[in-house]
Amino acid sequence: MIIQLTGLSGAGKSTLAEGVKTLLQQHSLKVVIIDGDVYRKTLCKDLGFSKEDRMENIRRLGAAAWELKEEADIVLIAAINPFEVIRSELKARYNAKIVWIKCDIPVLTYRDTKGLYKRALLDDNHPDKLFNLTGINDTYDLPFAPDLVIDTSVETAEKSIQKLYEFLIISSAPYLSKASQQ
Repeated sequence: MIIQLTGLSGAGKSTLAEGVKTLLQQHSLKVVIIDGDVYRKTLCKDLGFSKEDRMENIRRLGAAAWELKEEADIVLIAAINPFEVIRSELKARYNAKIVWIKCDIPVLTYRDTKGLYKRALLDDNHPDKLFNLTGINDTYDLPFAPDLVIDTSVETAEKSIQKLYEFLIISSAPYLSKASQQ
């Protein structure tokens, strides 16, 4: 089973993926995380941040997830994944479920773990201005019909991880029962 965790930078995609991986492994499930930040440095290092490059980035992550499906019960793609058309493409091509890790901009600006929001909100003439931060000065299409919404601006990380875990256990049951029959 392939899961797309989509959300703005700092919303908690990687944190939730790592947390749920630990819980799932306690139940002997094999989980692989494809972290968009990590893959940007390897598989996708030749890509920039244009719309076309961002779409290609997600296509590559989807293909990588598909290649890993035999090695894992669940493959989690933790990436901003800003365009609905690509999320839908992965859903159609790989049956990849969509989990929206929602977080309000004021909370993200307050957390600002990477300092990106501070840079994006600088005056346009400032030399450190970041012009392509998704959700601030670059596009983020709200997911049209996600399979699950987790709002990390109102829930603790622990509660969000538990919600994702319960969703994955219920969603993975058909996949796991097919695998055990083979």
